[in-house]
Amino acid sequence: MSTSTAAAHSAVPSTDDDIATWLRDNPDFFQRNSELLATLRLPHASGGMVSLVERQIEVLREKNQGGEARFNELVAIARANEQLAEKIHQFTRRLMRASTRRAVLAEMEAAFRESFDVSQTVLLLFGSAGANTSDLRFVRQVAASDQNLAGFETLLASGRPRCGQIRDTQRDFIFGADGGNVGSVALVPLAGDAPPGLLVLGSPNRERFHPGMSTDFLARLGELISDALARD
Repeated sequence: MSTSTAAAHSAVPSTDDDIATWLRDNPDFFQRNSELLATLRLPHASGGMVSLVERQIEVLREKNQGGEARFNELVAIARANEQLAEKIHQFTRRLMRASTRRAVLAEMEAAFRESFDVSQTVLLLFGSAGANTSDLRFVRQVAASDQNLAGFETLLASGRPRCGQIRDTQRDFIFGADGGNVGSVALVPLAGDAPPGLLVLGSPNRERFHPGMSTDFLARLGELISDALARD
């Protein structure tokens, strides 16, 4: 074997990775050997064989379908966020029109009942809210020293909303007899100059409020409520 023949043989790819690398380095190979395209056959999902060109078209179609599905998913998320932003905007306007803390609480109760897709809402206010709330079933005034609040210390200290499931004792403390219908919750701490408290949104769906969901809108909701409750 001559030196040139040996060199030619040593340049021939010997593994799948070598062949793939060689084809990437020589993208004009099939242009120079177009007759090979007609002879190449690949397995098809139906069990038959298709040409390389047909297989490429199939792969592109699958990628296009996957991209379209992802695009539709992003559009759905964007629309849901837009709708939620509009609800927050209308909620803000309601709170701005309320001239007293009592009116703020009444507007909150109406807004959660009419606008937000939440089956149960409870607002825990620690200490005195300084307003008559006996007719507002969603408001509960709790002593800051109540031992039931011990399980929420970390949450309240962080000041950040949290979503997911809670312990049975916590659920019973918040929702009472209605707690059995609650599958997941969103916990929104209140801070600032308002009476400290905790807004709890409950849903019978265990996946409605889950730990992986964004809490940006919930944080804004908590800030709005805290600022509105700061008035007398």
